[in-house]
Amino acid sequence: MESNDRGMNPDKTSLNQEQAEGAATQLEDIEQLKRICSEEKAKATEYLSGWQRAQADLANYRKRVEQEREDNVKSANSGLVLDLLAVLDDLGLAIDNAPEESAGKPWMEGVKLIYRKLQGVLQRYGLSEIKALGQPFDPHYHEAVLRGEGKEGVVIQVLKKGYKMHDRVLRPAMVKVGAGEEVSGQEQ
Repeated sequence: MESNDRGMNPDKTSLNQEQAEGAATQLEDIEQLKRICSEEKAKATEYLSGWQRAQADLANYRKRVEQEREDNVKSANSGLVLDLLAVLDDLGLAIDNAPEESAGKPWMEGVKLIYRKLQGVLQRYGLSEIKALGQPFDPHYHEAVLRGEGKEGVVIQVLKKGYKMHDRVLRPAMVKVGAGEEVSGQEQ
């Protein structure tokens, strides 16, 4: 009984030991749950970033498809507009070369109206005239077919108008370019 006097109850010792083992098991379970939670958070973060990348890829794909569709429409229209440029040129030549006595006559005013209407329709589809006269020669927009007396490297005459559609050259302007102030009397 002396051992009982010292507070060493065998039942209490085994109870303390069981509690300690239970606490250790709980700590292990808590650590395992923390590890599992951390792994699941990492997976969730990975899935979220993958989903975000997929969303961004889809948005980029949609933008690219829309841009390609717009480019195809513009390209399809450019073929038709290019064909209509010949009609526009012919109407312009008819107006420019009309006899003086036809000026002011109703039929001539009708031809001019048709010319302006055609220009307006083509402009609505993105057609614009390339500015050339007095501009520095630019091989992207101008096609030099003659050289003559004038400021070197500057367009001095437009022989055929050039056009672009939505910042894309449909037809370069055919131009005469200055070769310097003194040219030996002949066009080159």
